[in-house]
Amino acid sequence: MISYKDPVVAFGQSYAFSVERTGISRFGRVIVTSRDGNRNMLRTEIWKELRLLDDLIQNATVFFEDEYFTYQDICAKWNNECFKNDILNLDYVMDEVERGELNLTFPLMFNPVTWDAHAFPVFFGGTELSEEGFIISVPSVQLVYFGNVDSKRLEAKGAAWEDTFLDVVGEAQDNGLFEHIRVARFASRTLDHELEKNTRSVIPYFSSTFVIMAIFSIVTCMMADWVRSKPWLGLLGNLSASMATISAFGLCMYIGIDFIGINLAAPFLMIGIGIDDTFVMLAAWRRTSIKDSVPQRMAQMLSEAAVSITITSVTDMVSFFIGIFSPFPSVTIFCLYSGVATIFTFIWHLTFFSGCVAVSGYCERKNLHSIFCFKVESLSKSRHRSWFYRAFCSGGVDPNDLDNPLDNKEHSFMVFFRDVFATFLNNNFVKVIVLLIFGLYLMGAGYGVTKIEEGLERRKVAKKGSYAIEFFDREDDFFREFPYRIQVIIKGDYDYSDVHIQRMVENLTQTFENTSYISNALYTESWLRSFIQYVERNEDYLNISIKTSDSFTAALKELWLFPANPFSLDVKFDKTNKNIIGMRFLIQAVNISGTEHEKEMVRALRKICKESPLNATVFHPYFVFFDQFELVRPLSIQNMVIGAAVMMIISFIFIPNVLCSLWVAFSIISIETGVIGYMALWKVNLDSISMINLIMCIGFSVDFTAHICYAYMSSKAKTPNERVKECLYALGLPIFQGSVSTILGMVALVLADNYIFSVFFKMVFLVVFFGAMHGLFLLPVLLSLFGPGSCASKRRIEDIKLSPMKKQHVDKDLGLGTSEENSSESSSNRSHNKQAVEDELSERMYKERWAGQPRTDFDSTQVLDLYGKERIERNKRKFYEDSLRNTKGSYHQRHKRRYSPPEQSYFKPPPLVRSSSYHNLQYSTYIKELRFP
Repeated sequence: MISYKDPVVAFGQSYAFSVERTGISRFGRVIVTSRDGNRNMLRTEIWKELRLLDDLIQNATVFFEDEYFTYQDICAKWNNECFKNDILNLDYVMDEVERGELNLTFPLMFNPVTWDAHAFPVFFGGTELSEEGFIISVPSVQLVYFGNVDSKRLEAKGAAWEDTFLDVVGEAQDNGLFEHIRVARFASRTLDHELEKNTRSVIPYFSSTFVIMAIFSIVTCMMADWVRSKPWLGLLGNLSASMATISAFGLCMYIGIDFIGINLAAPFLMIGIGIDDTFVMLAAWRRTSIKDSVPQRMAQMLSEAAVSITITSVTDMVSFFIGIFSPFPSVTIFCLYSGVATIFTFIWHLTFFSGCVAVSGYCERKNLHSIFCFKVESLSKSRHRSWFYRAFCSGGVDPNDLDNPLDNKEHSFMVFFRDVFATFLNNNFVKVIVLLIFGLYLMGAGYGVTKIEEGLERRKVAKKGSYAIEFFDREDDFFREFPYRIQVIIKGDYDYSDVHIQRMVENLTQTFENTSYISNALYTESWLRSFIQYVERNEDYLNISIKTSDSFTAALKELWLFPANPFSLDVKFDKTNKNIIGMRFLIQAVNISGTEHEKEMVRALRKICKESPLNATVFHPYFVFFDQFELVRPLSIQNMVIGAAVMMIISFIFIPNVLCSLWVAFSIISIETGVIGYMALWKVNLDSISMINLIMCIGFSVDFTAHICYAYMSSKAKTPNERVKECLYALGLPIFQGSVSTILGMVALVLADNYIFSVFFKMVFLVVFFGAMHGLFLLPVLLSLFGPGSCASKRRIEDIKLSPMKKQHVDKDLGLGTSEENSSESSSNRSHNKQAVEDELSERMYKERWAGQPRTDFDSTQVLDLYGKERIERNKRKFYEDSLRNTKGSYHQRHKRRYSPPEQSYFKPPPLVRSSSYHNLQYSTYIKELRFP
């Protein structure tokens, strides 16, 4: 099978122009309708204005490279004459037609004055016919002008003429030149113009997007403490993402990758991704100890943030690189640019932004103001200052009193997620409501999947208010009855003088005509059918025979393939000019509307060709678009399946927990189903644009859910509800910040007011919103119900009661170690010698019995050990249980005396350091007695 991409080269010369047979690259079209209330165009005044419009187009002067020319100089010609809209010659008989003295016969009629053969379906749209086949009313007329493309210069001149054509017709329409007609215009470059307009429409919003994201980043990175606030880092995070995107785009263009308009959506995505990484790194910085040096804090920050940033960057990068293998060039190019930009964003944040964090760390160590960089006093030392200083200048800590509780307060938003939001989710009634809402969500997504439509409507490519939209609407309204003139091409060295071959060609032709997609034989142009019929009717008169190959070829050339006959373009001879090696005939598609119908037509026609014994294929210039529509669904499914599998593998590599990987896979499937279903309900079709977003959404769907799952699995809390508190305390705020920042970064695409970029916003919004809802609501509930420990019995948790003196001591120490700068244990303070451990456990046993209270399984200082470093705690717990059994006999003696630690084992308690969860402390020996392993 073959598909001739250029029938002109295969079957004729480019100067022999035929509308149905010649490939066209430059043209202008107008669809004319009535504007005076009378829909019928068959009126004398209408035809006068059509003549005026035609003269205006043909006489428009074009300037190109120091040369003036008109349409006559660049028009496509047949027999040295420009293609003409012969339908205009009806003005000679329009008076008779209007008076009813002359009937126009559909579909073909000879003009009684000029003897032109008017093919009405070519020029008339929406024609109303009588039972006898006479034309009653014509609501629309189209005129077409074709340019010559024999050389590159002629093609360039044709492009210049198209621009003038669009301008001249538009000005005439806007200036009210026509009283009775309204003109919709279109040219071969119109779609290029519309894509260029779409590109220009989004450029002004780059600056506004940067400003919005900068404001959001600055605000969310600030705190009540003017030393620990990081407003400049929020701004520099935006700058890092922007510079990374510029670098990536520059590299791609330098190595020769084409740049297309939809690439301009990538910077908005990269800013959102970059800000997410910024929040992750700042959160890791806040978990370091202020007592450590800046290099130590940087090492701890990068050791924690590297995993999160790497997971998100790798998943996003891989999802884009999956799209590189798409057969659609636009998808491939976009994914190349976005994938490289993701890599550059990752590198810039680990290098440039990390350096910025280090500089900020030195400023914090010197207690400098986070905005103006002058030295300030801590809140505890500025009580004598004015309220203005305390409100806008104080911050940091007192170097001589690092543990002052007034300078160390818990982060209010993180406390909200732990104490309010998590408590709300742990309510059984709320869990039922969440599951019911999730069920409704799945039902809505399933319903949307059944309603999804495929194909990219042409009017959606045009910018809102464009002249092209009116043209597309007029074409769909009036010219869908006979939309496509389709070529059927037969390749091979067949002997067409053979009756058997003739019968096979005729059977193939009739099979096409008998389908619902193709009109009857009246609209078919077959040189073989017409030639054989002509010879059979005039066999006696002509006195010729076509039963042998030589006689058939001689008669064909003499009687049928003379230069003035368009059939001369339908036969291709070999080099000897004796044997036919290729031929074609034309069939007419009828009543084809919508993408699905077009795909069905192409499938049906190709199936007929496949079942034919001849080497046949069908061709139309628009089939390349129909083939794209045909591939979108299977490619989308393939990419999503591959992407989901790869995301699971990546998640398992970085989070080696099988159960966690299963929950991540469940989340990916749920989120992708929701995106597909609700995008259909949001009037987004499945096309090449939405396919790009589906590929991209695979990576985004992992970002929030993977971390929530792993935090829950890694928690050492004894009950599911406490695990929920821990994971939401650690990740609730970052998820909120990341989701809001990504959505804000895409808001500008909505302001551009065009379909392509609005699809990007809708689908990114859906995947981010659903991902955040899964991470904040659904997964905590499901994990608490079906996760580890959900079936274990709940232990009664009681507060530890202490004497007023000791209570005061505990409260003081608990306040000293908490701050908005969440901290993690220093590795140097996580191990002790065996004797110290024994003394600690002895003291713990005595106090528990002295207080008369059982040990609790949960304490507010419980550590979220994300990296599984709990060996020391397990050893402590084992040693304690052994000691408890060995010391029951001496309980009363110890109870009668006042407690005091043994002098020989007394040692100075280690300093306070920051911890990773609940603002945990590495407490002194005395306070450690209240903690449980």
